[in-house]
Amino acid sequence: MTEVASTYGQALYDLAKDEGLTEEILGQVTALKGSFDAEPAFVQLLCTPSISKQERCQVLDDSLRAQVHPYVLNFLKILTEKGYMRHFSGCCQLFRQQYNQDNGILPVTAVTKLPLSDELRRKLTEKLSSVTGKTIELECRVDPECLGGVRLDLGGMQVDGTVRHRLDEIRTILKNTVL
Repeated sequence: MTEVASTYGQALYDLAKDEGLTEEILGQVTALKGSFDAEPAFVQLLCTPSISKQERCQVLDDSLRAQVHPYVLNFLKILTEKGYMRHFSGCCQLFRQQYNQDNGILPVTAVTKLPLSDELRRKLTEKLSSVTGKTIELECRVDPECLGGVRLDLGGMQVDGTVRHRLDEIRTILKNTVL
């Protein structure tokens, strides 16, 4: 994450927190990030120096005024005027991190060979919540390369309970065994 994204994302979060709008604004910036990722030409338009800042801000007004909170719209205008729209994704990332930290939410990614059933997802979420004391935001991904088991990515840490990892451990032990 860039320093620009960190600074501006933190400023938006602080404003939202002071006004009691963190949940609403998080939802809106998350939806916008998804839209911008799906339509990168729109962000490119907002970064085009041959179009005046005033015209680019007018595009934002015309496109989003009735759909987002005025703070979000003004935030986008500031990024556009400063030429920082390419940092919007990083701003969203910082906003989400701060929101999660303040609300005791831990995002966890579970990687498995096959999709987890609803029952296993529920059990895993409950177990992780009891161990960490946080609300778990579970994302499940399927990786065909995974032989079995589960790998958890949580809070910058990785807990690897996959078959491949266990086989690698056995291979290392066998290599280092002197006969």
